[in-house]
Amino acid sequence: GCVLVVSVIEQLAQWHNSTVKAAVERLCDYIPEKHNSLCLCTISFSIDREMNADVVCHSLRLCKQDPGQPLCHLYSPPKREKYSSVLFHALAHARSKHQIRSKSFMGFSSVCAFPLLANLCEKITYVLRNKLPFEDFDGDKFSTFPTLRGYHWRGRDCDDKNTTVYPGRRPDNWDAKSDSNCNGIWGVDPKDGIPYEEKFCKGADSKGVVLLGDSAGAHFHIPPEWMTVTQMSAKSFGNLPMAFSDELDWPQFSEITGFLNSTIGGWTDSLYLRLRKRNRCNHRDLQNISQNGIRGRLIQEIRSGLARNQLLDNPAIVIYATIGNDVCNGERDTLAHMTTPKEMLSNVVQALRYLDSHLPNGSHVILTGLVDGRFLWDNLHDRYHPLGQLNKDITYSQLYSFLDCLQVSPCSGWLTPNETLRNLTSERALQLSNVLKEIARSEKFANFDIFYMDFPLRQTAEEWRKMGGEPWQLIEPVDGFHPSQIAAALGTGITWQKALHEWPQVLGKENPFNNQIEAIFKDQGGH
Repeated sequence: GCVLVVSVIEQLAQWHNSTVKAAVERLCDYIPEKHNSLCLCTISFSIDREMNADVVCHSLRLCKQDPGQPLCHLYSPPKREKYSSVLFHALAHARSKHQIRSKSFMGFSSVCAFPLLANLCEKITYVLRNKLPFEDFDGDKFSTFPTLRGYHWRGRDCDDKNTTVYPGRRPDNWDAKSDSNCNGIWGVDPKDGIPYEEKFCKGADSKGVVLLGDSAGAHFHIPPEWMTVTQMSAKSFGNLPMAFSDELDWPQFSEITGFLNSTIGGWTDSLYLRLRKRNRCNHRDLQNISQNGIRGRLIQEIRSGLARNQLLDNPAIVIYATIGNDVCNGERDTLAHMTTPKEMLSNVVQALRYLDSHLPNGSHVILTGLVDGRFLWDNLHDRYHPLGQLNKDITYSQLYSFLDCLQVSPCSGWLTPNETLRNLTSERALQLSNVLKEIARSEKFANFDIFYMDFPLRQTAEEWRKMGGEPWQLIEPVDGFHPSQIAAALGTGITWQKALHEWPQVLGKENPFNNQIEAIFKDQGGH
């Protein structure tokens, strides 16, 4: 954290030809006022601008070298010299000649100590633990508040004081008097006395979409403008409060449950939007039960987060997609910490049995295979990271090595120059995908049918290349690991076409009344 922030400060000073102190103040001015506790205005720097962030952070004693451990650094070492001796010489020089004082640098390790952030931290801790909306007054697992696991993650509640009103339920008495399923269709047609819900949605094969996933499914994203000083302004950080409240995830733009126009580049296309377009009665019936860092053992997340009543609700299409974390970890002996095929089989079957006891009859489950993450190194390792674009001094290879040295790499097996290790990681990923494929072939359940599909990375890259794009644009630029907004949108189209041709029963039939529903909405001013 220190190295990243100090790098931004030093580059701001360079770009604007200012002092470091002025650069700190500039950065603080960019941060939204009510979240200024996050900024470093209380830090007093008196250091040379030429000192790189590695040196500064070791000088501040925020970075350290444990006995027997390598010296972790982001920036390249000076040529023909042993880096550790050069760095320690710089440290001694910095500590003796320069005064580096810090009043509240403890914020890096305990930002929740700030009074203004304590309340937000409490809320985030709650949603991380429970995977449920923080603002949910009736306890039905749906909310009228966007973030903190609110309606960015699952359909927006239309009555948060009534536990029997929520997205995805079958209509109560055809919603003649009120909108019990929040799809916006209710009341009675004065021409014939038939409830609109009955007229337009009866027999329409309505169904929702539920994602059980990891950080890729949650759509993890750190805006590159937060780290690119040539693009940085107060506007760059306008989305910071929302981003933190959503755990740096953007499910509202994601491949499976996205429903808003993307503000982070690319465009939004999702399975939910296509299901809604196919059948307007599916409006708001979505749930994204994904978590950063989750592995194949999803049973606890499903138990706490899934909102589906077997008797009262519509069937659902459940996407089971933990595409990387079963082989990804930051451990030095990464192979030993990967999920084994035997563990994968046990974890997934246990989760499916739970789903079978909770999903309405007529549901569907799609198991998605793991990605081949060699794509990451092959397309990014020699490119410059956003932090390195100003001075051409930080490549993704350097970033990966830095994170791996700190033992916080999102995937030591793929984000490495060790080709043998990359291949072994992909081999394990293929083994786990084959487990999922065999489950789909052999297991039978009472309330849903089950399908398997490979993660469509190769097809996505081919499609993007036809559109004139480059493969590296399919990867998140800051973390160099997750699928980008473009990859998410393209992946939706590929998944939809596969389902349309191979499993048409999953998507349901097209509702012939869609145009009439939209026309009535327009006549009523959109309500």
